[in-house]
Amino acid sequence: MDQIEPHLDVTIDENEIVDGAIEIIKKIRPTWHLDNLQFKIFNDGITNKLIGVWYSEYYNEMVLVRVYGHKTELLINRKDETRNIRILNKAGFTHSIYATFNNGLAYQFIEGVTLTTETVRKPDVYTLIAKRMAQMHKLKPDSDEISKEACIWSKLRKFMDIMPKRFSDEAKQTRFEKLIKPNAVLEENYLLLKETLTSLNSKVVFAHNDLLLGNVLYNQKENIVTFIDFEYTAYNYQPYDIANHFAEFAGIDKPDYSLYPEDNLQKAWLNIYLQEYNNVSYVPENEINLLYVQVNKFVLLSHFFWGCWGLIQSEHSTIDFDFLEYAAIRFNEYFKQKEDFLSMRLYI
Repeated sequence: MDQIEPHLDVTIDENEIVDGAIEIIKKIRPTWHLDNLQFKIFNDGITNKLIGVWYSEYYNEMVLVRVYGHKTELLINRKDETRNIRILNKAGFTHSIYATFNNGLAYQFIEGVTLTTETVRKPDVYTLIAKRMAQMHKLKPDSDEISKEACIWSKLRKFMDIMPKRFSDEAKQTRFEKLIKPNAVLEENYLLLKETLTSLNSKVVFAHNDLLLGNVLYNQKENIVTFIDFEYTAYNYQPYDIANHFAEFAGIDKPDYSLYPEDNLQKAWLNIYLQEYNNVSYVPENEINLLYVQVNKFVLLSHFFWGCWGLIQSEHSTIDFDFLEYAAIRFNEYFKQKEDFLSMRLYI
C-alpha cells in the first residue's frame, strides 16, 4: 500500500499565511531554525493562496504551502486532488506532497518558470507540452475510486446548480444583469452542448482539465515541462483537455482571444500530440483534422464551464480579481464562436 503523507491539524488564516506557513514548517521541517527562514508569496493564482518557505541558501528545497481559497470546496474535491497528485507523482509527472492540513497542503518545489502568452506558442515549448499531455492521457491509474466516465457534465451541472442567480449587493446585481445572459438561456445552451458534444463519441482519458499558463512549469536548462495543480484532474474527453489548453493561450488577467492558436499551429501541435499518444512517427492528415474539429467544438464547453466557475467565484472568493468580468468574457467568447464552431464538419 502506498504511504500517504501526514495530515496536520492546522488551519491557516488566509490573511496570516506567513504565520501559518511557519506552523507547518515547525512540524514537517523541525530542524529548520525559524530565524533562518525565507518567504516568497506567489500572487499569480486566482483560486488559492500560495507561499514558498525555504532555509537560507537552500532555495531548491523550498516547501510550498497552499491555502485553499474561501469556499473552494464547492468547486473542488480536495480528497480527489491529493489522490491525483500521489498518482501523478508516482508516475514521475509532478511534485510530491509533504503534508496536508485542514485547509491546504504542503508540497515540493519544482524548478521552472510558468508560461506566458509568448512562450506557450514557441515550438520548442509546445512540443514538450503536447508530448507531456499525451503521456498523461495514456496513464491508466489503478484505483477503484476513480470514475472512468467523463467528469465534465456532472461537474458543469453542479456548477450551474450552485452558481448565483442574483446577488444581494445591488451594484453587483446591476452589473450581473448587464454582463450575463439570463439563466434560462444558459440552461438551454448547457443542454445544446451536452447533446452536440456527447454525439461526437470522443475518447475519454485521464485529463488535467485546467492546463492554464500558470499550471505549466518550463525548465529550459533541462528541456522539460512539469504540470502542476491537479484540482480538476479526472477522466474527461480527450479533445476537451486540449481545447481547454488552447483557450488558455489568451492569458487569464485580461484574456485576448486573438491569441487563440491559429489553424496551422493547432494542427502542428496535434500532430506532435498524436505521434506521442499513438506511439507512431507519422499521423495521417485525416486523423489530425478529425481531432482538430473536435477540439474546436469542445473549446465552447471550456468557455462555458469557466464562465460558470467565474460566477461562483464572484460570490465567494476573497481574492482581489474581477471574477464577474472574467465570467462575462468567457461567456461572450462562447456566444461569439458558437455558430462557427458547432457548424464545423467532422470530416474535412
